[in-house]
Amino acid sequence: MSDSIKAPDGTGRVRYYSIARKLNTRMFWRLLGLFIWIDILLGVITGIGLIVYSEYKAEASAKIIAEYGIPPADPAGWLRMTGLEIAVVTGEPPGVRLPEPFSYPLPKITENAKRNVTVTSDLSAPFFRRLDGVAYNVYPVIDGTAYHIAVSLGPFFRIFKYALIALFICEFISLLSRAAKDRRMVRRTLDPITELTRAAQNLNAVSSQLDPEKMAALAGKLEGINAARLDTRIQVDETQDELKNLARAINSMLDRINESYRAQVRFVSDASHELRTPISVIQGYANLLDRWGKNDEKTLQESINAIKDEAANMKDLIEQLLFLARGDNNTIMLQAETFNLSDLIREVCGETRMIDTSHEFETRLGDAWVSADRALIKQAARILVDNAVKYTDPGGQITLSTALEDGRAKLKVTDTGIGIPPEIVPRIFDRFYRADESRARATGGSGLGLSIAKWITSRHGGFMEVLSREGIGTKISIALPAAGMELSVPKPEAAAAETV
Repeated sequence: MSDSIKAPDGTGRVRYYSIARKLNTRMFWRLLGLFIWIDILLGVITGIGLIVYSEYKAEASAKIIAEYGIPPADPAGWLRMTGLEIAVVTGEPPGVRLPEPFSYPLPKITENAKRNVTVTSDLSAPFFRRLDGVAYNVYPVIDGTAYHIAVSLGPFFRIFKYALIALFICEFISLLSRAAKDRRMVRRTLDPITELTRAAQNLNAVSSQLDPEKMAALAGKLEGINAARLDTRIQVDETQDELKNLARAINSMLDRINESYRAQVRFVSDASHELRTPISVIQGYANLLDRWGKNDEKTLQESINAIKDEAANMKDLIEQLLFLARGDNNTIMLQAETFNLSDLIREVCGETRMIDTSHEFETRLGDAWVSADRALIKQAARILVDNAVKYTDPGGQITLSTALEDGRAKLKVTDTGIGIPPEIVPRIFDRFYRADESRARATGGSGLGLSIAKWITSRHGGFMEVLSREGIGTKISIALPAAGMELSVPKPEAAAAETV
């Protein structure tokens, strides 16, 4: 694998360290260590099992001796076939007695017996051949006579030899197969690093052919671009072929950054302008009161009314700004519930009629169930109705309707107002944009209402449609996924604008 790293050591020579080889080696030794521990555990368990087996045989033999005496000499050969040898011991028997803590679980009849392990095979024979002569010896004293009970372990070791060979073969095959699988897995895991290394090597190879002056010029242009010069672009024609793709990518990124930066600057400027106007009005009336309005009741009341109105406008503007800021930060959580848009429009229309008596309101309501945040949808509907009221002359008609069309629930607000010029329709959802600047102060709008309505609609997976003609009126529709329907991706810009 080509993911090796070279680093000089203390002698000045260069060593190559392969990440893949290092990982493969670690996993190999980890698996080998696991097998070794398993083998040791199996060996310990086997040894304990053989001791328990020998003790059981010695106990059984001692009980038979205590009841029937030592077997006669004739069947001694048959006795050896069972893996046992029994004889009388003259003199002090060899071996050691187990200390008190270890002799406690032993049978009573062999509790005080001496024990040892002997090897009767030729010590020059191979290891497994020597194991054939291994015997576990117990020397119990029964009725004052010492006996030698030898339990032959050779047959077990012969079986254990073949089992051990089979185990080692299986472990060896498992190590090889596991190593191959781990190698493939490591290569797949390190493929991204390999590709990155290859790309860096190719770039390094190409860089030797690039014009150092043009590369320096490209770097100099990048260093000269800052927030004040985001409109600066790299001239693609002046770069070499190898740098054109990089230059185009940088230019595209600069376009997006510049657009976002200008939108932020424009937003801050518009917000400052909107706040500066009411503050100037409040400050002007405060100066008026300070000069001669303290004793003039008419001037005092006029100033108080103006200050209250401007403070209310500032409050509404700040609330709208905070709403948009929370929306941009995705901190507004929707409280979805299922309801009928016709009920909501009936409620909005009733509230509007109580406030505005200078317009005619008509409703055309059809069932249109949605699963959405009722408070936010009601806020969007109020924004559309407020705009219709502001830009429709007294006596004009405003129609509110709901319907289910093409699997979407639609809320429509139609007015007979001044209409919107065709060239302005695509911009009405921009923040702080107002189609009729001359009526801005009269209507009291800040140009944020439709932006908020658009955000609410988009957040619910819907979109907005605009149909308008100057001097005839405007129809703005909100289309939302009907209840039970899956949310669809909003249309581009979350609004479709049309003019007639």
